[in-house]
Amino acid sequence: MVTGCSSGIGRCAANGLRERGYRVFATARRDEDLAQLAAEGLEAVRLDLADSESIASAAGQVLDMTGGRLFALFNNAAYGQPGAVEDLPRAALREQFETNLFGTHELTCHFIPAMRARGEGRIIQNSSILGLVAMPYRGAYNASKFALEGLSDTLRQELSGTGIHVVLIEPGPVLSRFRANALAA
Repeated sequence: MVTGCSSGIGRCAANGLRERGYRVFATARRDEDLAQLAAEGLEAVRLDLADSESIASAAGQVLDMTGGRLFALFNNAAYGQPGAVEDLPRAALREQFETNLFGTHELTCHFIPAMRARGEGRIIQNSSILGLVAMPYRGAYNASKFALEGLSDTLRQELSGTGIHVVLIEPGPVLSRFRANALAA
């Protein structure tokens, strides 16, 4: 399962995995993105990481379609809204943490029992270079990615010895709709 497949890293990863013969569940929020993913031969799944019902539904749908098995989860979806820290309202911080940390954590927790039952699995967390180095006017995004890094490192330690591997990546800038969406927010 790859989250955040509307564009960028998620879309590329999902199609690359499909081309290598993997069964891929590609998530997006919008109908037009889901239709395009399906047209590309991916199994499109609606997912909004800011909505617990959507998270439970997507996880249940994937587990139902796989007989309760999922080998890998690539937590790629993210949301960013730029602005000076002093100007960011609490709601803007909360929205970014909902998608970039809380929703990602909730989705992951839906799949850990299935991975644990098989004694194997991979959880790949897509952080950002901005989860390692702060950047002006990206404070909320920085904070959510710093938090994801800490949570992921702890999860990696807690799952040690279970056969479930947690990996964190920190890519730099990528051309995608992410920037346009962030500026529009």
